[in-house]
Amino acid sequence: MNGFGAGVAITGCGSATPEQFLSNEELSQIVETSDEWIKSRTGIGKRHLADQSVSLSQLAAQAAIKALEMAQVSPREVDLILLATSTPDDLFGSAAQVQSQIKANRAIAFDLTAACSGFLVALVTATQFIRTGTYRNVLVIGADVLSRWVDWNDRATCVLFGDGAGAVVCQANDTKDNILGFELHSDGSQNSSLNLAYQGEELLLKEGVRVQKGTYKPLTMNGREVYRFAVAKVPEVIEKALYRANLTTSDIDWLVLHQANQRIMDAVSDRLKLPPEKVISNLSEYGNTSAASIPLALDEAVRSGKVKKGDIIASSGFGAGLTWGGIIFRWGD
Repeated sequence: MNGFGAGVAITGCGSATPEQFLSNEELSQIVETSDEWIKSRTGIGKRHLADQSVSLSQLAAQAAIKALEMAQVSPREVDLILLATSTPDDLFGSAAQVQSQIKANRAIAFDLTAACSGFLVALVTATQFIRTGTYRNVLVIGADVLSRWVDWNDRATCVLFGDGAGAVVCQANDTKDNILGFELHSDGSQNSSLNLAYQGEELLLKEGVRVQKGTYKPLTMNGREVYRFAVAKVPEVIEKALYRANLTTSDIDWLVLHQANQRIMDAVSDRLKLPPEKVISNLSEYGNTSAASIPLALDEAVRSGKVKKGDIIASSGFGAGLTWGGIIFRWGD
């Protein structure tokens, strides 16, 4: 395979999380909750939170450098940087800041927003850029600092989210394609189930000309509806991606889901008839890190030796939009 029609290999991964964290016990001093209440409903034990001095782009750059080092790709060789995030440092985007920080001077860089599905959508986007022969070395990053957008008085949401970043390096492979199949979906009619909406006050500029001035309100979520949505759609989208890959669930070595809620992950694995030992979970340590959760979980599994070269991984992201998707890939070059 050469030029147009090149295959794709994921050759490196990396992650970064803030040092400071908030345990369930500590959170119970802020809002009416308890360690037992949080763990029994979510599986979360603590969440890492970015200090005011830590930017989204800094976390993303740290994860990116680690991924490039594993892939043995220099920043100068990167053609494209895709940053999946809903919480950029700058509303115009943060990918270019990451490009500057890691000194990937040749790369075009832009943000991509699909909430908790963002990393998966960015991975598919990178795949298509490589398959068409446009780029050969693509850095895909998922990063979020949702701690800055939750209502810390709302126990339904503040217990869930942590901050972090994860990255992978996708490279053109002229002999094989390790992205085996994928499926993506959106349903904007369910946007109210999970959103971080803009709100503002009317500003009259002149008679008949009004604009709105404001900011984004804290994240809101209908937990019951999101659970129903995820448990119904995630197994379905993974099965569709498997069909495109000409594989079955018996071929899956590891299931790496968006780390939203342990109950969701357990229900999805049950419906796919996958044993718990095939499910990668670090939810207890980090909570829901949105677009960062899949690459963060993958990176820890690779570096611990759990995921090995040639393993077949099924992954799914799901979240606000609503958006969801599934992808099947073989780890390594």
